[in-house]
Amino acid sequence: MSLSSSPSPSISELSSTSYKPCSFNSGFADSQCFGHRNTVQFGTCIPRSQNQSFLSFEHIKTFAFNDYKLSNMELGLNTVSQVGKFRLRNGKAGLLSRDLLKTSNFGYKLGSVKLGYEAYKRNRDFVLMSRSVLTANNMVETEGNGGVGREKSYYDAIVIGSGIGGLVAATQLAVKGARVLALEKYVIPGGSSGYYQRDGYTFDVGSSVMFGFSDKGNLNLITQALAAVGCEMEVIPDPTTVHFHLPNDLSVRVHREYSEFIAELTSKFPHEKEGILAFYGECWKIFNALNSLELKSLEEPIYLFGQFFQKPLECLTLAYYLPQNAGDIARKFIKDPQLLSFIDAECFIVSTVNALQTPMINASMVLCDRHFGGINYPVGGVGEIAKSLAKGLVDQGSEILYKANVTSIILEHGKAVGVRLSDGRQFFAKTIISNATRWDTFGKLLKGEKLPKEEENFQKAYVKAPSFLSIHMGVKAEVLPPDTDCHHFLLEDGWTRLEKPYGSIFLSIPTLLDSSLAPEGRHILHIFTTSSIEDWEGLPRKDYDAKKERVADEIISRLEKKLFPGLKESIVFKEIGTPKTHRRYLARDKGTYGPMPRNTPKGLLGMPFNTTAIDGLYCVGDSCFPGQGVIAVAFSGVMCSHRVAADIGLEKKSPILDTALLRLLGCWLRFRIIVIIRRQPVIDAKENIEWFHDISCVDFLA
Repeated sequence: MSLSSSPSPSISELSSTSYKPCSFNSGFADSQCFGHRNTVQFGTCIPRSQNQSFLSFEHIKTFAFNDYKLSNMELGLNTVSQVGKFRLRNGKAGLLSRDLLKTSNFGYKLGSVKLGYEAYKRNRDFVLMSRSVLTANNMVETEGNGGVGREKSYYDAIVIGSGIGGLVAATQLAVKGARVLALEKYVIPGGSSGYYQRDGYTFDVGSSVMFGFSDKGNLNLITQALAAVGCEMEVIPDPTTVHFHLPNDLSVRVHREYSEFIAELTSKFPHEKEGILAFYGECWKIFNALNSLELKSLEEPIYLFGQFFQKPLECLTLAYYLPQNAGDIARKFIKDPQLLSFIDAECFIVSTVNALQTPMINASMVLCDRHFGGINYPVGGVGEIAKSLAKGLVDQGSEILYKANVTSIILEHGKAVGVRLSDGRQFFAKTIISNATRWDTFGKLLKGEKLPKEEENFQKAYVKAPSFLSIHMGVKAEVLPPDTDCHHFLLEDGWTRLEKPYGSIFLSIPTLLDSSLAPEGRHILHIFTTSSIEDWEGLPRKDYDAKKERVADEIISRLEKKLFPGLKESIVFKEIGTPKTHRRYLARDKGTYGPMPRNTPKGLLGMPFNTTAIDGLYCVGDSCFPGQGVIAVAFSGVMCSHRVAADIGLEKKSPILDTALLRLLGCWLRFRIIVIIRRQPVIDAKENIEWFHDISCVDFLA
């Protein structure tokens, strides 16, 4: 009987009746289906209210079951049935919008009945408008990790890698209610911000200078990420961010107090006092503008336009400086070549390139945050940050797996839907977030896939920054003078050596802040300097080991001569890592620490955001806007989580504004065609759909 001529079934009738929602194709309609796909919806039909029956056809919901089972039938991962009013797409044939058409892509079946066969099918003429009367809460029960045949694992987001950017993105999503799986190749989290232990020493893998780790402002992104998952860490203030030892016996301490730093710098360059104040004043303009904003995704227009209307002057300030580099701004106010070289050294710490190639916004975040909130070292070492974020992620009901080496991203119909591990396991999610570099993501995890045009453009504009040679040492405490600072930057052989391999040396002595990191009477020295992986490849093991010792000895000799007489004799532990070491343990192509502009960039213009040209795939970390550095990758994680949350329905989203923003930022973002649907029905479904009762259809709730 047709719906138009028959009364609505009662609740008792519905409990023994299954409904067969018809599918569609090219507008053909009969009593069986609208087209070739024929999925079946099982279960009791729940009325919308006492006065409105299930048979109000326009109110039937598109089903989407995530990790649930319906009585004894596992529906698996996002098994759906599409029902509802049919709408034309702009009055003519066209692909269905994926936002409105969500069909299963897993091909499960019950007997001969296929449940959600064919992934993201895009038929030609109609989209579905649907509202809910059937709720998963009324019809399903939780089945652990659910799933059928796919590791019983389906998530809102899978994060590849657990560096700071990946962990911030993962925890922020988990706090919003997403179910997240983080996959880490190594045995501990953190990546370049991780740790390792040897002979009673706890070594930081990377830098010990923690920006964004204060208790005030909006740029304390590490602190905010920890607080979001209920973590609070004990920190030790560092009175001096870094002590520069530079050519021509130039020695400059960057004090925690801004006034003390400016006083010391102007004492070295009294003739440039006005220029110094002007340049760093420009940095503060940018920092204060950033610090006044709620930091979220620049790819999300509701947020972006909202911030503009609330803080127009601050947004215009950032827009003005967006295409500018620190070196260009410095040269407007400063003429002294040696002072400009000092600005280069300041920026080199931020970005591993000189000031002319460092975006002004990036430089300002670091050069001001060190004074605004100060550098604070976490008790227990930098690795405690990643450990706390990982714990917070699990406490939010999400997961992190270690020794989980992702070898490929799984694509279905051009969409990223899962990942494959080296041991053969597969995991699936609505979205995939890669914390690997873009070179690793598109060159290895998507090996064999055509490189998107956007990634070609990125690789034309940016090259891999060199890696590092790192030396972790334990030394006798008495070798260090009493007034030794925690962090040092050494460049003694001329300014032209700044960016050369082994030219400049960065040294951290974290035990000056936290003595618990080393045995009693010992200090940790963590030394690193730029090095290219090409210098270390193709060597026999014996030659490789000998070269490590020789290069390390030269580096240590320079420190001994300039800073610590008797250093070599005081060494009680030493371990050397090369770019090959970083490539192996951090899974970074050639051991790189991020992108470096091939030519002089226009500030941050051209630096890609989190979205990619592949649907469902996002990137996070130092090869995304705003670039390298702890505070920058944390910012990237915050932005990524917001964009992903909007795309999976956990944040507000406007398709119309999305389109406008993508056009505005077209040089950064891939272009997604989003078509507005004309809301005019073309088929009166009630004239053609019939209820049926078939003994082959079973009510699984009965």
